[in-house]
Amino acid sequence: MTMTSENHIMLLADLFRLLGDTTRLRIVLACLDAPIAVNDIATRLALSSSLVSHHLRLLRAARILKADRQGKQVFYSAADQHISGVLADMLAHIAEPAGEEV
Repeated sequence: MTMTSENHIMLLADLFRLLGDTTRLRIVLACLDAPIAVNDIATRLALSSSLVSHHLRLLRAARILKADRQGKQVFYSAADQHISGVLADMLAHIAEPAGEEV
């Protein structure tokens, strides 16, 4: 493997580590349908705004979510279609009935 591919593997592992936290995953899923403000995420998920803000900082740094300021509020959404697609595919995968193991 080249250095680039090793670097990509490390970055991908970091993304999965971030999404492996149930609170962060719930936050990302809350942001998929439409842009949503921090306070609305906190209310929907019954979390404190400061905890949500902490997780949003990590998710933005990893380019999982993006932020758009509208006046005094910041709205969060999936960074791109790749994030939405991967999560939608994984949700569809776990919803499928378990087949026979080979």
